[in-house]
Amino acid sequence: MNVSSRCEGLFVDINNTLYCSMSQHYQVVARSLNESVMNSNRIAAGTGIKGSASNQLADPLGIFVDVNLDLYVADSHNHRVQLFQSGESNGITVAGRGSRPQTITLLYPSGIILDAEKYLFIVDSGNHRIVGSDLNGFRCLAGCYGGGSQSNQLYNPFSLSFDRYGNMFVTDESNHRIQKFQYYEESCNSPSVIEILYSSAVQSNYSSELNTSSQTYSRDCRKSNYYYQAIRMNVMETGYYALSSNSSMNTFGDIYKDDFNPMNPFENLLSQDYRACSSQDFKFIAYLHTGTKYILVVTTSSPNMTGNFSILTSGPKNITIDPYTQIVTSCFIGQKCQFYKKSIGVILDDILRDEIRPNMALADQTILVKITVALTMIMFVGGLINSVLSLLTFRNKDLRQVGCGMYLLASSITSFLTISMFTVKFWFVVLTQINISTRLSVVRGGCVSIEPLLKLCVYVDAWLNACVAIERAILVFKGINFNKQKSQRIARWIILILPFCGMGSIIHEPIYRELHEIKSETNKVDSDKWCVTHYSSSVQQYNTIILFVHLVAPCIINLCSALFIIFGSAQQRSTAQTRRTLKEHVYNQLEDFVTYHKKKLAKCEAEKMPNENLLETLNLSSSVFERHFIDRAFDCLGQMSLVTIPGVRVFEVEHELAF
Repeated sequence: MNVSSRCEGLFVDINNTLYCSMSQHYQVVARSLNESVMNSNRIAAGTGIKGSASNQLADPLGIFVDVNLDLYVADSHNHRVQLFQSGESNGITVAGRGSRPQTITLLYPSGIILDAEKYLFIVDSGNHRIVGSDLNGFRCLAGCYGGGSQSNQLYNPFSLSFDRYGNMFVTDESNHRIQKFQYYEESCNSPSVIEILYSSAVQSNYSSELNTSSQTYSRDCRKSNYYYQAIRMNVMETGYYALSSNSSMNTFGDIYKDDFNPMNPFENLLSQDYRACSSQDFKFIAYLHTGTKYILVVTTSSPNMTGNFSILTSGPKNITIDPYTQIVTSCFIGQKCQFYKKSIGVILDDILRDEIRPNMALADQTILVKITVALTMIMFVGGLINSVLSLLTFRNKDLRQVGCGMYLLASSITSFLTISMFTVKFWFVVLTQINISTRLSVVRGGCVSIEPLLKLCVYVDAWLNACVAIERAILVFKGINFNKQKSQRIARWIILILPFCGMGSIIHEPIYRELHEIKSETNKVDSDKWCVTHYSSSVQQYNTIILFVHLVAPCIINLCSALFIIFGSAQQRSTAQTRRTLKEHVYNQLEDFVTYHKKKLAKCEAEKMPNENLLETLNLSSSVFERHFIDRAFDCLGQMSLVTIPGVRVFEVEHELAF
């Protein structure tokens, strides 16, 4: 093979093809050694132009070709390892910068080897270490404490190789030496290669026990009642740390970053190189950072096991180890932990699921279920009667001459739909839990549709009531200039558009609602069916905003409208009745408002009416174009008045009425 620059890496594959990595030409070339005639070299990887694209290289160094003729390249200045499958010009990043997901951070990798099980061993030259992969990802094998000249350190290593016994040889370039790292079969009595590196490191020890008073959780989301202890680890110096246990029981350990949630043991779980030496010990190595909160959870390999244990840690510096009490999030699906809730309030599933007895008649259910059934049906009957009476009332065309009447008519319909959907939701939960063999398609359809429809009815009803409040405020503001026809037209459009706006705002609900089947621990035939809503962070923020808009905003509108009516009416009264100040009128309005809502009189007695109401009735009849009559008590005086005037003579009246 003739090349125009030096070869930083050489490799001969199983077909007797020679590969050369030319760092100065940013490519890898190959030539068959079986050819009798010297042919030109072919390009195996790279374009000859320095770059970071998938088909480019930047100072390629070490190379390796596997039995499938796939080419692995240590792409040094791109800080990655590229895989060029046979016949492909575009590479795949398998380690380092740009890998998906990010596997490990590399700095100027210079050598690479692939073993028979397709595990990678990489010379991470800039980080002065050797890293390797296994089923749990990448881990440090040698030089795990930074660059140096100690026996467990490397300084700018360049390449590596293994002998037939698994011993590793590394060219420790800047230390001008070749280092041998001896391989030991992993067992509790003979340490692994990694353990030798930590033998002289700073160690910490922690001892405790698991007993029947310890907290429990579901370690693997299949079985529950694992005793565990959470331990807070304070790291003094960033680096690789080895942790191992010694116990009288079968221990199991995990490290969590930031926090540990026993209801979801896979959240915040830190990947580590887990090594089980025997049935009673765990060993693993993790790269820990200073200033980061780490939680070590010690539990057992099987439920209901207790006993003493001790934890030994070794690393570049001492680790402070203390017991940790975590904030427990309420479980979303009872004793299981695949899903847990972070929402506001509770739902029917939360209240009833653990109380319903499967495959039993309603008469044999718990007292809580029976009470809930009775209350639900009472609410439904009461809501049905209220809705029917409201419909009969607002069918009167005279009451629908303004938008308020139309809004209230529509609100009576949505109120009936709301209580109906709530009842349907209740019976859906009860019946599907009683009859756990319900067809999956039925359960899935209810999961996706019932809850969003119930929300839609609630939201539309809230906005209809808000529209009533807005129109009442406009009526106070405009007085006799209030346009009834315009109010009707606007009301028709709003009633038509409002349901579509509500549906558009919650269209994401059916998309993110999923039905999950979870096998029971005691009965492998039957399974629990859970309707779960799982949002991403951005959709969760949107959902919170929508919840505020549909529930809080109408309440604020009603409150502001009530205050506007009270103060606006008081302002109009103060204009017409100057013997009182605005403050006195406001106080009088508030007093009348509170008194009215406390008594809820079925009829008004004339002797209990305020004198102002009678005077305003006279003003209404005599001066229909005045503004100050509009705050009279409609429930006491009605919307019309008939005044009979006697003949000409002298009458005695009270001084206040003669004002």
